[in-house]
Amino acid sequence: MTPTIAVPELQPLVLYLNPHIRLTDDQLFEFCRQNSFYQIERESNGDLVLMPPAGFATDDRNAGIITQLRTWADIDRKGVASGSSAGFLLPNGALRAPDAAWTLRSRLRAIPREQLEKFVPLCPDFVVELKSPSDTLSTLQAKMTEYIDNGARLGWLIDPYHRQVHVYRPARDPEILDNPAAVSGDPELPGFTLDLEPLWNPEI
Repeated sequence: MTPTIAVPELQPLVLYLNPHIRLTDDQLFEFCRQNSFYQIERESNGDLVLMPPAGFATDDRNAGIITQLRTWADIDRKGVASGSSAGFLLPNGALRAPDAAWTLRSRLRAIPREQLEKFVPLCPDFVVELKSPSDTLSTLQAKMTEYIDNGARLGWLIDPYHRQVHVYRPARDPEILDNPAAVSGDPELPGFTLDLEPLWNPEI
């Protein structure tokens, strides 16, 4: 009988730079470009978090979320959908790359074209974070609160392992939906509904 080998989930690596080193936004962009194997985020205090590539199942779920969001956004035309490769410089100084996001075109048009090729200096209107095996719920909850505090109007924290969606809106306590078949973006994203069945029961 062949023994089963347990492969540990790769964990994020934190580079503690604060208070001695503070990368400029351009330096941070070049650092991320030269270390593209990792997804890199910056905490508001300047520390960097290097995250390894997602596992296959997590990426499959995330691709499904992006596909549904992009399909709706292409019809609605009021905003632009983006995935986890897009970096956003939040007003508090953090760099975040949500698993999925949607941003009004009217806000993006105010940003110079050359800046759109780098990190975007704003917080998306809508963000999604998808829990992976290496994520802690508390870390993702803190991120969601940070998004809302920095201008997001709607956020979803999706936990496929407990089949829950944590819904965040400004000036409200988070709402936890247990095993929903779908979740609606109304009124912030009118007409957008995310079908959760492919996330709860992936066809792999």
